[in-house]
Amino acid sequence: MQTLNDWLAHCERLHPTTIELGLDRVRAVAERMQLRFDCPVITVAGTNGKGSTCAMLEAILLQSGYRTGVYTSPHLVHFEERCRLGGEIAGATDFVASFAKVESARGDISLTYFEFTTLAILDLMAGSKLDVAILEVGLGGRLDAVNIIDTSCAVITSIDLDHMEFLGTDRESIGFEKAGIMRAGKPVVVSDPVPPQSVIDHAQKIGADLWRFGEDFNFSGDKQQWGWAGRGRRYSGLGYPGLRGANQLVNASGVLAALTALREQLPITAQAVRTGLSMVELPGRFQIVPGQPTLVLDVAHNPHAVAALAANLDAMGFYPTTHAVFGAMADKDLLPMLARIGPLVDRWYFTDMPTPRAAKAAHLQTQWQAQNSRKDAASAVYASPVQALQAAIAAADPADRIVVFGSFYTVGGVLEDGIPRLTAKHMGT
Repeated sequence: MQTLNDWLAHCERLHPTTIELGLDRVRAVAERMQLRFDCPVITVAGTNGKGSTCAMLEAILLQSGYRTGVYTSPHLVHFEERCRLGGEIAGATDFVASFAKVESARGDISLTYFEFTTLAILDLMAGSKLDVAILEVGLGGRLDAVNIIDTSCAVITSIDLDHMEFLGTDRESIGFEKAGIMRAGKPVVVSDPVPPQSVIDHAQKIGADLWRFGEDFNFSGDKQQWGWAGRGRRYSGLGYPGLRGANQLVNASGVLAALTALREQLPITAQAVRTGLSMVELPGRFQIVPGQPTLVLDVAHNPHAVAALAANLDAMGFYPTTHAVFGAMADKDLLPMLARIGPLVDRWYFTDMPTPRAAKAAHLQTQWQAQNSRKDAASAVYASPVQALQAAIAAADPADRIVVFGSFYTVGGVLEDGIPRLTAKHMGT
């Protein structure tokens, strides 16, 4: 095992199931590795908005002069994207020693791909002389491998229905799983404006310091600027975040609450907030690529995220035709997603994806046909996201837009050779 790719292939072979929640195995290996952080840790859970929240935290803290470490998952194109140190994606060779350390510590303990890679990345971060670690929870919270690390401040973004086979069938049970990242006496920021009661109850039960949206912090704004007010701190005249979309102010508000809660350990300036928020970028989160036609990339893959995407697309103005490239995992709640965005899409390009967990393009098309009431909408199926995008480009006029959305595999699939820059076909005279 010389390279990162060797280790990733090893991790894929190791464990019979992709996802197996529970902390016993991963905690046992972490203890053997003596894994611990000597800096403040911010842990971020939620259904949607986790990646954006981590990116904003990182951007503001970097602007304040701190050495940050960020762990997020999954990745779009390259595994290394999962770990950023000092604002830079870690190099493939940086991971190798940490993977070897996990392998020697685990003995006969079987770890899933996610558990093994999480331990390796946490080890890499712990040895990188960080001022602050930002950890995104993979799935749920309570039983996710990231939760072996005690947090200095927990952030819970939105809570909605996703991964129900693992987390429960309603927002209350899913909220309870997310609440598992809280720690007694430590701040927990809940940026969901209407959180499940289970989240509030758990914070009170364990004695966490609860920061609620609308009670402990809030934002207000007009078309030009916005402001934030929280316990003993306010920011006014802020520019809108570099990440687009109406939902980003909710995420940014949670970020400012977390940084306010940690201001004794990690003081920041108003200027760092301004600059950090304006510069933040994150591929695949309502990412608009200018060109002809316009290209929009979004990893929306559950009904809540697709509703936000639809609202954001609506706000972009008029396009003669909207083409949508879409691929999703088999366990997703497809009908409400298709129904919500259906009125905005004129042509669908359903795609297969290179993972056994993916829904087949033909199945996606059947599901779409079952609820489609638009006589003028058309669809076709493709073997890969790149082929689907090429077909959309061939069919699109320069004034149209193409939306690539769904699973990370869908968006990652069209980003493999970098960001596609679309230029209009020459208009014949």
